[in-house]
Amino acid sequence: MSGRLPGRRGRRGITLAAAVAVAAGLAVYGGAAGAAPQPTISQVQAQVNGLQAKIDKIGEQYDQVTGQLSAARGRLATVRREAAREQAQFNAARTKLAQVVVAAYENSAQTSAAGLLTSADPAVVLGQASLLQQLASTQRAQAVQLLAGARQVTQVQQELQRTEDGIAALHAQLAAQKTKLGKLLTARQATLDSLTTAQQGQVAANAVGAGGTTTAVYTGPTNTQAEKAVAFVYAQLGKPYQWGATGPGSYDCSGLVQAAWASAGVSIPRVTYDQWAALPHISVSSLQPGDLLYYDGEGHVSMYVGDGYIIDAPSTGLDVQKIPMNTDWYAQTFDGAVRP
Repeated sequence: MSGRLPGRRGRRGITLAAAVAVAAGLAVYGGAAGAAPQPTISQVQAQVNGLQAKIDKIGEQYDQVTGQLSAARGRLATVRREAAREQAQFNAARTKLAQVVVAAYENSAQTSAAGLLTSADPAVVLGQASLLQQLASTQRAQAVQLLAGARQVTQVQQELQRTEDGIAALHAQLAAQKTKLGKLLTARQATLDSLTTAQQGQVAANAVGAGGTTTAVYTGPTNTQAEKAVAFVYAQLGKPYQWGATGPGSYDCSGLVQAAWASAGVSIPRVTYDQWAALPHISVSSLQPGDLLYYDGEGHVSMYVGDGYIIDAPSTGLDVQKIPMNTDWYAQTFDGAVRP
């Protein structure tokens, strides 16, 4: 990857069960004989940060599925319009051919064909294609047009069904991810609630979003797109973090940087993983205001705003804030940087 900040340690995963167990252990620890040793603050810190990493990753996955759902809904509207258009064309071709048959023929075979042509169901027409072919000698063009229209309507109807099924599956994914996020947030809060006020302060000092301020004001130029993006993130200081949010009242980390660059007329992907994959990587030594910094397996992103500072939408319960880029959590989990 591109340059790294010093002092990076290995990423620390944690299962939900382990986090709850730690919280329970802290709550009941009282020195009873044979009791397990009380976790240290650094161990609890690892638990909390590990939970936050999971929350970030699931939040980004939620954003990905949300984007897919939006695209699928757009596709569904298009397919519905196409299906209505194809059905109307099929109906017109059927009506035209039926009128010709009824007017021109009286024998039994043609009467059967006329009866068939009163059906608005393209599947019925396709199932009796051989009967229509009896008309080939006199009404070939109309019969071919009708069969082609029946096939087209059937194909579009099948695509419509596939799209509707896909949307239902995406809704189910969103519900599952939302449930998982809720459990992780509950486990993280339970772990924090098990600590004393002083211990909570120690943990918070080394967590994502530590050491920040929400009162800074941008006084720099806004001539370039990067400067406009930086001015935008400064203007969002103090607004709450909300996973899945893209503004204007609240943001998650990737929603904030996407909105910032959009305000400067630059479109970047919604999700951290897609941003990391799509945008040019740069070294730490070449950082400029407006560049994006990624952390913890590309599950989190902030914007560099110059002079060793970033602006970030950190996590649930915190607001958008300006933070020294070498703050412990950010230095330890840094992956690299990109430039939109």
